[in-house]
Amino acid sequence: MHRVKTLIMGAAGRDFHNFNVVYRDDARFEVVAFSATQIPNIDGRRYPAALAGKHYPKGIPIIAEHEVEEAIRKHRIDEVVFAYSDVSYPYVMSRSSIANAAGAHFKLLGAEPTMLKSTKPVISVCAVRTGSGKSQTTRKVARLLREMGLKVAAVRHPMPYGDIAKQKVQRYAKLSDLEKHHCTIEEIEEYEPHIVSGTVIYAGVDYGAILEQAQGEADVILWDGGNNDLPFYKPDLHLVVADPLRVGNELNYYPAEANLRMADVVIINKVDSADAASVNQLRQNIRSVNQRAAVVEAASPIYVDHAERIAGKRALVVEDGPTLTHGDMKFGAGTVAAHKYNARELVDPRPYTVGTITDTFKKYPNIGVLLPAMGYGEQQVRDLQTTINKVPCDVVVIGTPIDLSRIVDIKKPTVRVRYELQEIGEPDLRQILVERGFGRQPKGRKLAV
Repeated sequence: MHRVKTLIMGAAGRDFHNFNVVYRDDARFEVVAFSATQIPNIDGRRYPAALAGKHYPKGIPIIAEHEVEEAIRKHRIDEVVFAYSDVSYPYVMSRSSIANAAGAHFKLLGAEPTMLKSTKPVISVCAVRTGSGKSQTTRKVARLLREMGLKVAAVRHPMPYGDIAKQKVQRYAKLSDLEKHHCTIEEIEEYEPHIVSGTVIYAGVDYGAILEQAQGEADVILWDGGNNDLPFYKPDLHLVVADPLRVGNELNYYPAEANLRMADVVIINKVDSADAASVNQLRQNIRSVNQRAAVVEAASPIYVDHAERIAGKRALVVEDGPTLTHGDMKFGAGTVAAHKYNARELVDPRPYTVGTITDTFKKYPNIGVLLPAMGYGEQQVRDLQTTINKVPCDVVVIGTPIDLSRIVDIKKPTVRVRYELQEIGEPDLRQILVERGFGRQPKGRKLAV
């Protein structure tokens, strides 16, 4: 029997999940390789045999995305499966053209066939773009559920940047678990806020194994989506955060529109930062593809420690890395704080970058005068620290979800900026959760959702 030779294009997340759920045990297919982009230092490794299953005793190589065309021709690939997110429609179709021209079919797997079913109710929180405000929304939902007497297990979209085999299932219940699993800055930014607030959070590579463990200790599974991807678990309630500062992206990015069409609730965030025309246009765009979803308006107010350090000072603003890079945002909470508290100027870090941080600006030249908090490995963290300390500024304004000064030795005064979700008017998230039956202890899947 001819096995369909398949190459899965990814970024160390959705690609591995699609393989585990759809391809791993199906002898009709032979996954010849994964390709990797967006995340540094993923290519050149292998998806390990310990996770790849009986058909792949040597594991599966991971190549760089620029090698895809050559690999299609060399291995006579039949199908290319696109399996990463937060990319524009023209970007996706450009990859399709590469695959088609080299002789392969180009596929996007459907949402439903890649969703695992839980024995416990699932609430998913996703977004139309990286940086829309999903993380603070997830934290708010987790807090509300705990206040309702429910035990919550949050499951985060994957970030397997280390030893893939050892990262099959990761459970974080205390801060020491972050060190135990050798977490990067990007991972700590997502996991630490949950841990501090009392929510157990899971992540890893094999989301079937993760679900089996998580649903054993929780009343509700909270899918904490990332990178505007679709949920890995079939949701009973699907919340999607939309961003009026990037209005139009919700209909022109993959898989933003799919998320929007599936949504039970759409949260229009940042209404305190966006103009009324953009908010109204976003509302029209939502209704053009989804007439049934409840719409919640919300703000992301900032809370600043030592705001007095900003006024009249030359400020280096450090923002969340993925938000500025493939998220395409031009500013974040740190920028808002710097302007609100009258920084004299924002100092451009680009003349002072070193190593991998210089490489980041070359790859994403539109970042501008902000410094993305990149930390996908020890070298990148060292380069970030060196860059920060080289910049001639009076204060470093930290707009990342965690206090970066705990991880990076910053030789200048710092100001930390935090932000939370604040619903405006009705309906709010508490009302929606109560209406969906989360106001009482659930029994199995009999919860009225």
